[in-house]
Amino acid sequence: MGEIIQTVVDWYMANLNYFTVFLLMVIESSFIPFPSEVVVPFAAYKAADGGLNVFLVVVAATLGAMVGALVNYYLAKYLGRPLVYKFADSKMGRMLLLSEEKVDHAEDYFKRYGNSSTFIGRLVPAVRQLISIPAGLARMNMRNFLIFTTAGAGLWNIILAVVGYYAYELKDKILPYLDEALYALGAAFIIYLIVKAVRNRKKKKENSPADTAD
Repeated sequence: MGEIIQTVVDWYMANLNYFTVFLLMVIESSFIPFPSEVVVPFAAYKAADGGLNVFLVVVAATLGAMVGALVNYYLAKYLGRPLVYKFADSKMGRMLLLSEEKVDHAEDYFKRYGNSSTFIGRLVPAVRQLISIPAGLARMNMRNFLIFTTAGAGLWNIILAVVGYYAYELKDKILPYLDEALYALGAAFIIYLIVKAVRNRKKKKENSPADTAD
């Protein structure tokens, strides 16, 4: 198992470049669940090893985040609230780990903090990927949207890049425990998916109309 994981990691690192960073961050910043934590830190780690430029990694990641955010913005703007919520609660939406609650939470966050939420929200888990949806629903001014989103995404990517870049200096201390760390991360992700599925199923049962006796 350890060899398989190492092979996957080696393949991933070998194919990690500015374009793949950009593409993965487009996905991460759209409604498709994909964590930036497995993109920017690894790319910055590779930069510390001389394979990439850490500044360009941050630029590529931020541009990708912007494109993904624009996808959410325009989809929300032109589809409108009813269709957005309907999609979030559809089977496809649930497969993408969306829900009415998540969209509603992002919309409440946007209403609470206004335009600045597109900056602050980029730093908040569970809001980061979806904050562009309420901005689109509210038809937020595009210039402000671009400014706040770029600033927030840029700051988040800088933080991740710093973590990955300086992790390279600790590699001799990290490598002996790499397998254990990967196993732990994999197990945590599987547990998260199971808990999420159980909660969604429980909620679906609670929201379904009760059977009435004849």
